[in-house]
Amino acid sequence: MIALMVALAIAHATPISAVGTIGMTVRDMDRSIDFYENVLSFKTISDVELAGDAYERLEGVFGVRIRLVRLRLGDETIELTQYLAPEGRSIPEDMRSEDRSFQHIAIVVRDMDSAYVVLRRHHIRFASTGPQLLPSGIAAFYFKDQDGHVLELIHFPPDKGRAKWHAATDRLFLGIDHTAIVVTDTRSSLAFYRDRLGLAVVGGSENSGTEQAHLNNVRDVRVRITSLRANDGPGIELLEYLTPRDGRPMPADTRGNDLIHWQTMLVANDVSLISPDAVAVPVPQLGFTKAVLVSDPDGHVMEVVQQ
Repeated sequence: MIALMVALAIAHATPISAVGTIGMTVRDMDRSIDFYENVLSFKTISDVELAGDAYERLEGVFGVRIRLVRLRLGDETIELTQYLAPEGRSIPEDMRSEDRSFQHIAIVVRDMDSAYVVLRRHHIRFASTGPQLLPSGIAAFYFKDQDGHVLELIHFPPDKGRAKWHAATDRLFLGIDHTAIVVTDTRSSLAFYRDRLGLAVVGGSENSGTEQAHLNNVRDVRVRITSLRANDGPGIELLEYLTPRDGRPMPADTRGNDLIHWQTMLVANDVSLISPDAVAVPVPQLGFTKAVLVSDPDGHVMEVVQQ
């Protein structure tokens, strides 16, 4: 897999100027667009179909034809990819919050109760037992899209979160605060994200208790949370489960067409500092000229791009 080979080539800190689009693989694009637009208020901003050698080399999958759709919520974007060929595997039904293949996006809402009513009206699939008010005053709720990707609603009290989440608005769904990934060891992950890629640590905590347990749907949970940011874009949140420590590793044979696959875009001034194997991308609508996939110590994929 290209992502794994390139990860070993990063030799020194490379400042990342922004965390960009957060991407996931989906089975049925039209169904996914309907969900993200009509339930969560995202807006489609581009819809392209891609094939050819450049994308085979970038994604490490032979014979690809993909439909790639970007959607915006507030200032942030997500990228949905459907592999028209070849199709990959579904998300395992028994995937747990502590498994290291876990990743989600945190969607900020103006009012948790109202947003929860919207989700219930659309018969969403639960991942938490219900919205939880954490001791920090932050309210959160995990749920799933039709493919089984976990999403989070999050509401910040006045003294928490970025200033823009508290601006006056009549919108209910505001934007994406961060993407969260489960890691084996925070120190090893910081060596990758902070020391090699140059992201800044902006916060951290150790969370436990009944509210956290019911949020993650994991009994007796204690999780170390470390928040990182670039100068622009959503954050990346590292989740290390201190208890339980039985999370399963990312499947070694995961490929880009598997629905368990996510890839988070990181914008760099010069991709060649990451790897000389960066792939030139011939579609200007994507907003970048070169890209390379790198994997972190747990197999989470980052797409480093040069604009």
